[in-house]
Amino acid sequence: MNISTKLQRIATMAKEHPSRAFTNLAHHIDLEFLREAFRLTRKNGAPGVDGVTGEEYEKNLEVNLQSLLDRFKAGTYRAPDVRRVHIPKGRGKTRPLGIPTFEDKVLQRAVAMILEAVYEQDFLPCSFGFRPGRSAHQALAEIRSTLMSMGGGWVVEADIKDCFGAFEHEWMRKILDRRIRDGVLIRTIGKWLNAGIMEEGQRTKPTKGTPQGGVISPLLANIFLHEVLDAWFHQCAKPLIGGRAELVRFAEDFVILCDRKEDAERFYKGIFPRFEKFGLVLHPEKTKLVPFKRPPHGGPNESESWGFLGFTHYWTKSRKGHWVIFRKTMASRLSRALNAIGEWCRTHRHLPVKVQHQILSRKLNGHCAYYGITGNSVALVKFRRGIWGRWMKWLRRRSQAAYAKNWSWWSRFHERYPLPPARAIHSIFSRT
Repeated sequence: MNISTKLQRIATMAKEHPSRAFTNLAHHIDLEFLREAFRLTRKNGAPGVDGVTGEEYEKNLEVNLQSLLDRFKAGTYRAPDVRRVHIPKGRGKTRPLGIPTFEDKVLQRAVAMILEAVYEQDFLPCSFGFRPGRSAHQALAEIRSTLMSMGGGWVVEADIKDCFGAFEHEWMRKILDRRIRDGVLIRTIGKWLNAGIMEEGQRTKPTKGTPQGGVISPLLANIFLHEVLDAWFHQCAKPLIGGRAELVRFAEDFVILCDRKEDAERFYKGIFPRFEKFGLVLHPEKTKLVPFKRPPHGGPNESESWGFLGFTHYWTKSRKGHWVIFRKTMASRLSRALNAIGEWCRTHRHLPVKVQHQILSRKLNGHCAYYGITGNSVALVKFRRGIWGRWMKWLRRRSQAAYAKNWSWWSRFHERYPLPPARAIHSIFSRT
């Protein structure tokens, strides 16, 4: 039986028996299964605490995978410590990122494939993050479509404090127990939850949360938040209101869209105790209720812009004079991206100009791959101009002679090394 057939059988059973708890799943993970998990694991990622890279692990792949399988089946596999680094988050803040060992990533990938086959049958259409075939742009399209059909409304915008680091392990086990009672899988997941964290030579033992960066972490987060938020919203909270309300969640970020103010206020008051019950805390300043009615209906002062997934959502007039919802890059995200470009140009100005041009072009294309949506052309052009300006600034500082270059020289340089056009790649809606 090949891997896709195994996963399909698990998915079919999970769909046909939504209340069934699976007790015998680990046997599906065999040597062929681990080979597939290895294939799906990124090989060029940063190494963990053991320093072993994907390329080094592959040199003796069959022996390594057999050893991993034997330890997993026997229950003697020990989850290695997770190396923690901090990545910039903006405004001088950083986000902790866990880096497991490569072997641990392979096993996490294998277990995640099994869990995903089960929980994809339970997950609701309102969740989009870290799920196969579902993207941030689909979440954005769903938000716009819902609000346009409502004629605007009220938006409950929420922010969970340190979501990945705040999961209560006991609650995580209780939630998993409803669907997964395979002893081998549960013990292995428990080892990952309790794995030590190495940071600057110091080892700490976590009492809650799961290190953001592990392959299994996003799936565990989705399982946790499905129970805490998604299922509660659709099964318990939504049936009690009088108007229309929709939830859109991408990983730990979510919004609740309501057509009536009183319903939005009930959700706003209700989500704080709901999350506190499971040990999660909503940021009191970033969690807010935003009026977002179509301006002619609610007046120009009753519609506020708001941000989600890096975009500011706002009402504006279309070319035909109708009120429509547009999105633009959030000012903080644009500033952060340009600061990162400037820092890169400063630290890499010694590279050949041709190489710099190639890398900056890729960075611009990568930015447009996410922020390039219809209606965001002004921010895209601003980002492209910002790249050019910062690149020129640091090229001039390569030598004193560079300051003597006149405008015509720089113009010819621009023609020789043009940056790609900043264009909207995702035309996710048509202009009204």
